[in-house]
Amino acid sequence: MTVADLTDEDLAAGEVLFAKEWRFVLGAPKLEILPPADRPEIAFAGRSNVGKSTLLNALMNHHGLARTSNTPGRTQELNYFRTSEALLYLVDMPGYGFAEAPKENVKAWNKLLRQYLAGRPTLARVFLMVDSRHGLKTPDREIMEMLNTAAVTYQIVLTKADKIKPTELDKLAHATLKALEKEPAAFPDVIATSSEEKTGIAELRGTIAALLKEHSPGR
Repeated sequence: MTVADLTDEDLAAGEVLFAKEWRFVLGAPKLEILPPADRPEIAFAGRSNVGKSTLLNALMNHHGLARTSNTPGRTQELNYFRTSEALLYLVDMPGYGFAEAPKENVKAWNKLLRQYLAGRPTLARVFLMVDSRHGLKTPDREIMEMLNTAAVTYQIVLTKADKIKPTELDKLAHATLKALEKEPAAFPDVIATSSEEKTGIAELRGTIAALLKEHSPGR
């Protein structure tokens, strides 16, 4: 279901889902301490400082729940969030593609990221964050290739859409969709967002609500 296909019911369900109180569950530095794979999970991945944690805070309507920082590599674990009803997990993943952190840290985080993406059975979708000012970069394409190989569906979410002109944003979205045509695991849609202006947040919430409905038990 693309953004254009979202119904009023989907958007309303998204608002209800994210009007609930979201809370931090745990930070997992290794797969052995992940929670049981007993409900849908939706993961958020992206290059370091792409605005991933800021977007998650806007999505969950909770300032500071997902830790943000100007320091690359602040998110060093798989950080799990859920509501009290625990219908699904949102997972904030370690950022990738930065050179400032110690090499051993980068290696460990990349290993964790790859193991999780390739082997988590309840992973419903990965939202891949891409900075609107820069578009797809080599590290993004490397993650896309890994997701293609693992057959994990992913969808591009453009962040910081307020930082470029609308005409440039339209061109970027079109070029990104064109690039995704060759990627077997890519979902053929792009959501442009701005955490500051709340652009695209309702559409992202509605998409997640639709995914939850699709992946709920009995479907």
